[in-house]
Amino acid sequence: MIRDKNPQRVNRPSYGSISSLPSPAPQPEPSRNTYLSEKIPIPSTEQLLWVLLWATVLGLLCQRLAARLGVVTGKDLGEICHLYYPKVPRILLWLTIELAIVGSDMQEVIGTAISFNLLSAGRIPLWGGVLITIVDTFFFLFLDNYGLRKLEAFFGFLITIMALTFGYEYVVARPSQGALLKGLFLPSCPGCGQPELLQAVGIVGAIIMPHNIYLHSALVKSREVDRTRRGDVREANMYFLTEATIALFVSFIINLFVMAVFGQAFYQQTNEEAFNICANSSLHNYAKIFPRDNNTVSVDIYQGGVILGCLFGPAALYIWAVGLLAAGQSSTMTGTYAGQFVMEGFLKLRWSRFARVLLTRSCAILPTVLVAVFRDLRDLSGLNDLLNVLQSLLLPFAVLPILTFTSMPAVMQEFANGWLSKVITSCIMALVCAINLYFVISYLPSLPHPAYFGLVALLAIGYLGLTAYLAWTCCIAHGAKFLTHSSHQRFLYGLPIEEQEGREGSG
Repeated sequence: MIRDKNPQRVNRPSYGSISSLPSPAPQPEPSRNTYLSEKIPIPSTEQLLWVLLWATVLGLLCQRLAARLGVVTGKDLGEICHLYYPKVPRILLWLTIELAIVGSDMQEVIGTAISFNLLSAGRIPLWGGVLITIVDTFFFLFLDNYGLRKLEAFFGFLITIMALTFGYEYVVARPSQGALLKGLFLPSCPGCGQPELLQAVGIVGAIIMPHNIYLHSALVKSREVDRTRRGDVREANMYFLTEATIALFVSFIINLFVMAVFGQAFYQQTNEEAFNICANSSLHNYAKIFPRDNNTVSVDIYQGGVILGCLFGPAALYIWAVGLLAAGQSSTMTGTYAGQFVMEGFLKLRWSRFARVLLTRSCAILPTVLVAVFRDLRDLSGLNDLLNVLQSLLLPFAVLPILTFTSMPAVMQEFANGWLSKVITSCIMALVCAINLYFVISYLPSLPHPAYFGLVALLAIGYLGLTAYLAWTCCIAHGAKFLTHSSHQRFLYGLPIEEQEGREGSG
């Protein structure tokens, strides 16, 4: 954190004062080592809270399908993909999910590094916080030696910390409850433009994470279910749905706290006002991160924590940082397990968790620390935007397979999706594709050089080709017999037992 040698202090009546400084100082340059963005875009008003609500509902539907697949078949989504998809599409599908895991891990590294920087009052540089994240991952491997239930208990502890810390910020910010309820249950966005639309798209893409669908289908296998008894399977499906509902409800409440606090504190706030708020607070040294102009504040999770501290006292800043740290650690755990299940399911490679974590975290840390050390850290904001786009673009590679296999009676038997479920889930897929299309259209104009368009065109061809293949097989699984090719009748009638046993034994 860069500090003024002689910071200007101004007497103030309260933390919330935004009165102008008596004698304006020369306009300082914004700090160059604190500009980072969070994975989930923060909406500027309660008008987008309904997007959070319905994105959570869509996420619950996807988790329901993933849990049903794991309970009914005894296999996770990666294992089913290994059985049914040919080698080339299967390898490409595995690579896309690995890319999603690494991208998510990079974002958790960024968030955790910011929390260390805030907790240390800038003494730990951001690149140092990135390196510290190497240690915390192996701490979870140590906990894993004591069993999955102990790790789940620690995971619950982290979620409790997030709920308490972000709940504290919600209480001190005191957003309007009437406006909040209206924003949740009355879908509308009058006067919204492209920024608000991008924020809404980002919320949906960030909540329905691709690798979490694979992870959820694998975690249900840790519970013993007698699959020969339909009543037990049906009961297990009900309990796992209840469990997923509770978990996503808690996640929804935490996200609601964050969005409501940011909407209350920063909506239509200018940089000049943010500068004055911090200059009139006990955290006056942080004021210089806001340029003194009338542009609307562009809030990221670093600036968000700072201005919360300026408004409500230093305790709010440190509590915010603790919440960020807990969020980063919990996401690290999910990424570690998702990576292991995906690799074992698709490739039948059983790496140790140590090797798996070493691979994923190295891929995440190396580019992040290089950007932090050798480039202006504002570039991390652009990197984070790219990762947001990436997560949304990769959603079809989780949603299409789960829709395919849960609609196949040969796989799910009497628990296959009914016609109503197929209609709803197909609408979900259409929404996901619309989200991706909008992201691509919005992101392409920001490419820094025309030469990038050639690379993007090649990637787009591969992306659209794999998406079209998955959509084709999904249509076959939904009963489109006229699309069936001789080599893909398995998506309509299932695999013969001999072929299934042969594929299960092969890599």
